[in-house]
Amino acid sequence: MINNFAALDIHISLASQALFTVLGFRVTNSMMTGVLSLVIFLAVFIYTSQMVKRNKYNRFVGLIQWAFEGMLSQVNSIIPDKKLARKITPLAMTLFFYVLISYWMSILPGLDTITYNGVPVLRSVAADMNFTFAIAILALVITQIYAIRAHGPVGNIKRYIRNPLKDPIGAFEGFLDLIGEVSRYSALSLRLFGNCFAGEILLIIIGALTSYFSVAALPVFMGFELFIGFIQAYVFFVLTVIFTALAIDSHGGQKAHPDHTSHFEHSPADTRLEKLSARE
Repeated sequence: MINNFAALDIHISLASQALFTVLGFRVTNSMMTGVLSLVIFLAVFIYTSQMVKRNKYNRFVGLIQWAFEGMLSQVNSIIPDKKLARKITPLAMTLFFYVLISYWMSILPGLDTITYNGVPVLRSVAADMNFTFAIAILALVITQIYAIRAHGPVGNIKRYIRNPLKDPIGAFEGFLDLIGEVSRYSALSLRLFGNCFAGEILLIIIGALTSYFSVAALPVFMGFELFIGFIQAYVFFVLTVIFTALAIDSHGGQKAHPDHTSHFEHSPADTRLEKLSARE
């Protein structure tokens, strides 16, 4: 099998490949799949919204509603402030569904068989590090906007930068928070990229090694990748909400913005503990 594997001419590119240029702008194969994913995303939710407005339901619309209500409940359980939770929910859910569709695009049979000038026309956008870093930066910026609203501009800066002469432990804690703020979103993007890219390679190698038996072997691994894609999209969704909750949470002696004191006087962890105590 090792000799057969060595004889296979499998070309794997870590970076997305350019198909053509428009006014000097490189259009890559991952961009093409990203646009296709966006079209599917818009079609699914425009169809669902129109059906709900007309009070027409089927199993597909019911599935979307069930997923929406379940994730809204998740956001409400993490962020106790209902108004803030409703503001964050559209971003978190949009990331979830778009990442899910983009990831599942990598499992399409024959995704890399359509070529243009020897370059596959389609490549999952979730397997492009530019995309995963872009959505992580977007989530980071949105999180910081909500943190500034909660603590104020100066208060938000003081979460990371404090006077080391007056509060050396707090200054060190703020430095660790600053590193953690960057590293957690970097890890989030690298995790998504690594899983999607490894999944694409796995399917290519399994298809090449099993040859004629790939008809029986590939569906098993494709089902596994569908499951992994769902897990990755859900992890991205939950961690985005948790990171936002942590950013608006007042801790380390920092006071929340006066206008929002009532909203953020309790941390999400405190609220969950109160709920558990009430149940007991």
